[in-house]
Amino acid sequence: MDISSMTTVIAIVVICYLIGLAAKTIPAVKDNYIPVIVGAFGGILGVLGMYVIPDFPAQDILNAIAVGIVSGLSSTGANQVYKQLKDGTDE
Repeated sequence: MDISSMTTVIAIVVICYLIGLAAKTIPAVKDNYIPVIVGAFGGILGVLGMYVIPDFPAQDILNAIAVGIVSGLSSTGANQVYKQLKDGTDE
């Protein structure tokens, strides 16, 4: 994967991050289901990206789903990094 195709993956991360934020505002959705939600949406966005984006880093469905799921789950990691940096104390 070269640097030009990373922008498509970053776009999936950002979209999944926003989906995770939206899911957090719904009281019926428990926090432990949010990674599953963003992973599933990431997989869907990965397949869509494979068909729509010419320089998408995957050329087949399984790899596109994998790229999407990993991108979706990395949005959860980005959220946790933000929370830890924001809430962290200097001891």
